[in-house]
Amino acid sequence: MNAVCVFCGSSTGSGSRYVDAAREAARELVARGITVVYGGGKVGLMGAVATTALDAGGRVIGVIPEHLFDREIAFDTLDELHVTDDMTARKAKMAALCDGFLVLPGGLGTLEEFSEVLSWAQIRLHDKPCGILNVDGYYDSLADFFDHSVREGFVRPESRALALIDSDVSRLLDRMESTARG
Repeated sequence: MNAVCVFCGSSTGSGSRYVDAAREAARELVARGITVVYGGGKVGLMGAVATTALDAGGRVIGVIPEHLFDREIAFDTLDELHVTDDMTARKAKMAALCDGFLVLPGGLGTLEEFSEVLSWAQIRLHDKPCGILNVDGYYDSLADFFDHSVREGFVRPESRALALIDSDVSRLLDRMESTARG
């Protein structure tokens, strides 16, 4: 994988564990020579990922919709910053720029972004790995939902397997890279 799209919160969440995990993920991506593609913001976990990756000497590409750019929350010292017309164009651009998707803790926007790329993988619009970093059990309920959906016959096991979930970023990236090659 040459570039990974990171979906994460525009807030930091409660406590420092989410920021710490975002920084660790950014450092691990940079150590592997992987470009970070993300939502372009300078706030929350998004800002922590970008700042950490840049400080570690990594390449960071932001993609932000014009309405958020106008609110002055865009990170202005990135290697590249793409401004899109809207959120739909933002997601399409982010997907085009990456070889895989990594989800960190976040809220409704993060969940929506990941759900879309996961459903795209399910219907074979792309074959990029989709990983979820489960920080302190943050995504346990989502993993349970995925498993419940399989048991209830709404999701096929092979589609469920598309969502790689791990609490260790290094192990998760290894799994994603293995999937990307396979």
